[in-house]
Amino acid sequence: MQELIAKAEILIEALPYIRAFADKTIVIKYGGQAMINEELKKSVAIDIILLKYIGLNPILVHGGGAEITRLMERVGKKAEFANGLRVTDEETIELVEMVLVGKVNKEIVRLINQYGGKAVGLSGKDSSLIIAQKRMPETLVVDGEEKMIDLGFVGDIVKINPEVVQTLSSQGYIPVISTIGVNLNGESLNINADHVAGEMAAALSAEKLMLLTDVEGIFEDYKDPSSLISSLPRAQALDMIKKGKISEGMIPKVEACLKALEHDVRRTHIIDGRIPHSLLLEIFTDEGIGTMVID
Repeated sequence: MQELIAKAEILIEALPYIRAFADKTIVIKYGGQAMINEELKKSVAIDIILLKYIGLNPILVHGGGAEITRLMERVGKKAEFANGLRVTDEETIELVEMVLVGKVNKEIVRLINQYGGKAVGLSGKDSSLIIAQKRMPETLVVDGEEKMIDLGFVGDIVKINPEVVQTLSSQGYIPVISTIGVNLNGESLNINADHVAGEMAAALSAEKLMLLTDVEGIFEDYKDPSSLISSLPRAQALDMIKKGKISEGMIPKVEACLKALEHDVRRTHIIDGRIPHSLLLEIFTDEGIGTMVID
């Protein structure tokens, strides 16, 4: 009986949040272990379906770096990175697009549909969803040395055309977006998934941006587990980047949050995707989890 009462209390705690977020758009960046571990993959799919069923509009943006690297290894091609960005030559962009659009996206769509949702896969090329431009060669620090690096077919976002996403969402579908953009010449470009999520949230005037990662959130001192920052103001975030306390793969996540906040996205969160049902825990509980980045 106590277990049943506890379940009822959970529903009661969630009720005001369900009411507050009804018909609101939430952009979710899906990555890390949550895309690899089979139980976590199921957990995320079910969470997203539940969000849709109770009246929210989840939009899923995904990466797929681990899958890309595995395919490159199988074809005998070494993965190279500079400042956390994949160096993407002409052969590599074909592999990236093959993995993100042809494999990872379809697997996520299949999983959501398998558990009762209505998911539709998109890439940034569909309906010119993500217009980008090729990043120019720049000086980056590689192995402790400054070098002029041409990242190749890596793109920076110029414009998001969100109409196709809005149309699908309004008709009851869950858009699942792979982060291949297109330039004005029709070339495919590899774009950081965190940046796409931030720009997508801004273009959709989303209520929330949520980024799933493989850490609990942002720490004042990453060596001290008790120093998790639950609420991180913009000024402090920028200062931590400058001082190197926020570094490598966490930088684009924080940049995505700050970009979204500039365009009236009300809440941005970096949460631990290794925790089952982490999306529900953040949205529908009083305590929440992870780090909320705020203005």
